[in-house]
Amino acid sequence: MKKWTDNLPDKLVEIVAETDTQIESKLKEIDEQVLFNQQKVLEAFKKNNVSETYFAGSTGYGYDDIGRDGLDRIYADVFKTESAMVRPQIVSGTHSISTALFGMLRPGDDLLYITGMPYDTIQAVIGVSGTGIGSMKEYGIGFDYVPLTDDDHMDIEGLKEKLTDKVKVVAIQRSRGYATRDSFVVSEIADMIKEVRNISKDIIIFIDNCYGEFSETIEPTEVGADIMAGSLIKNAGGGLAKTGGYIVGRADLIEQAGYRLTTPGTGNEEGATLNVMRDFIQGFFLSPHVTGEAIKGAIYTSALLEKMGLDVSPKWDAPRTDLIQTVNFGKPEPMVKFAQAIQHESPVDAYVEPKPSEMAGYEDKVIMAAGTFVEGASVELSADGPLREPYTLYVQGGLTYAHVKLAVTAAVEKTFY
Repeated sequence: MKKWTDNLPDKLVEIVAETDTQIESKLKEIDEQVLFNQQKVLEAFKKNNVSETYFAGSTGYGYDDIGRDGLDRIYADVFKTESAMVRPQIVSGTHSISTALFGMLRPGDDLLYITGMPYDTIQAVIGVSGTGIGSMKEYGIGFDYVPLTDDDHMDIEGLKEKLTDKVKVVAIQRSRGYATRDSFVVSEIADMIKEVRNISKDIIIFIDNCYGEFSETIEPTEVGADIMAGSLIKNAGGGLAKTGGYIVGRADLIEQAGYRLTTPGTGNEEGATLNVMRDFIQGFFLSPHVTGEAIKGAIYTSALLEKMGLDVSPKWDAPRTDLIQTVNFGKPEPMVKFAQAIQHESPVDAYVEPKPSEMAGYEDKVIMAAGTFVEGASVELSADGPLREPYTLYVQGGLTYAHVKLAVTAAVEKTFY
């Protein structure tokens, strides 16, 4: 019988076999996690009586959209919150985060990030980079952040110093973004929330949950977070959602976010869903499985590339809380070559040769490999990163473990053989 490794160099075939043996038990753990999360989603679907009528969508103002309102309830049930807002009018994770923050903050309020400086696109929202037009800074909303400790943990003393009476919202970024730190597992986020509550019971705690949904068996809203936001072209859309984002949390905060997204007085009552509801609902049902496939791919990527002598994070056997796998190449040439190889092993636009280029919201040139069915969908296999030291490539996503394994192995061959 022919094998997928038949045309690979003998040494690489040997390394792949060693990797498969090494990670076998870890992949079984992910299978159990998928079962737990799938059960959680299935129960929410059953509770909310999902039927064919949910898929119809709406036009115009979108009043009385049964599917939209039902999906909101499903998200609230799964994430254990009072309310939820899932909308195609939200164009990205950054837009979802921005909508939530602008909904809560007013001129004179302060926003405090306690997980270090947020990533590039959020910096533009805040107003510490970019033109500043429409940013929080322009509206007189203050911003500060607590740098992480040398070992990349929250600085408790720094938190006590900067958590002033003017701070209305404390923000926690779960994923590493384009930083070199590890992403924060939910147990660490729970400890952060506890420290904040020890200082103030009234602070609103917000979680940027991008890349995190279903990567563990518990979500930040189950350990005390007030509000959380993410993107549907990442985990929660299951590879089917073609746009959209979600915000879940306290009912009053979701109402405020709805007024920011649409208009005061209408909020979540409006917003036509057109023909997206089937994809949104089915995608969320598939999300635990697709997230598990992507995490399996990340585990394989980590183990294989470490065997190639590269610095990887997380390690293959480390706890995982998102889809992101980083690889430090140390110099730009192999980083670009590996990303180009991932593009050439994609189902869409495999013929394209990505080049480092300027990208809106980022300060450095970025190399971006993303041959995806949905443009920019991070739940699908992609590899990107800014061209700055230590030349770190962020490999993430994958609708199937098989595709990640094939693509990453081919990229290793093209880069190192």
